[in-house]
Amino acid sequence: MIYEIVILAAIAAFLGLRLYSVLGQRSEHEEDPIRRSYGPREQNPTPPATTGGSPDAPAAARPAVTLRSVDNATNANEAAIRSIANADSRFDLLSFLEGAKAAYAMILEAFWAGDKDTLRDLTDDDVYASFAGAIDAREASGETLDNRLIRIEDATVHSADLDGRIARIAVRFVADIAAVTRDKDGTVVAGSLDDAVESRDIWTFSRSLDSMDPNWVLDETDQD
Repeated sequence: MIYEIVILAAIAAFLGLRLYSVLGQRSEHEEDPIRRSYGPREQNPTPPATTGGSPDAPAAARPAVTLRSVDNATNANEAAIRSIANADSRFDLLSFLEGAKAAYAMILEAFWAGDKDTLRDLTDDDVYASFAGAIDAREASGETLDNRLIRIEDATVHSADLDGRIARIAVRFVADIAAVTRDKDGTVVAGSLDDAVESRDIWTFSRSLDSMDPNWVLDETDQD
């Protein structure tokens, strides 16, 4: 009888140890979930194409972005965009281009309306001074602008550069704009709201990657 009790106790102890080992391993996995490394998000504005690379590969070991065929996809531009993405984990090329289009519309509309406060927030000192000077001259002559941004046809990367911690990306905008200039009496002296004209501009946006402010500012304007 005692012998049987000893055998049963040994079996129970063995099963208990096996059960503990299984539950213990499962508990450890539940407390320490699998961690994956996510670098700058890969972007291709023409889904569902991908830039390649393993999802778990380190950010520096896989392409951060791929420029579209309509972008100026030179090796230098693509390398610069990748450098910006690697230096700033918040950078996302597709989101940047959407933001650039929004800024393009806001800055144009602020300039047309003579809204210097908005321009101050969205441009650097040199560009602001240029816009403010044009607004002052327009107001001095008694003229007003009754312009309309009909649509932005396209926004593509023209060039990109990372100088130290200063990132600069130039965007080529193609837009349809209806422009009207009125004199102090409200009489149309130039343009027509019935005829939109295609406008091609290259605007360069910059940002210090050390700044806590995620917004980019317009620091150069040019016509394409």
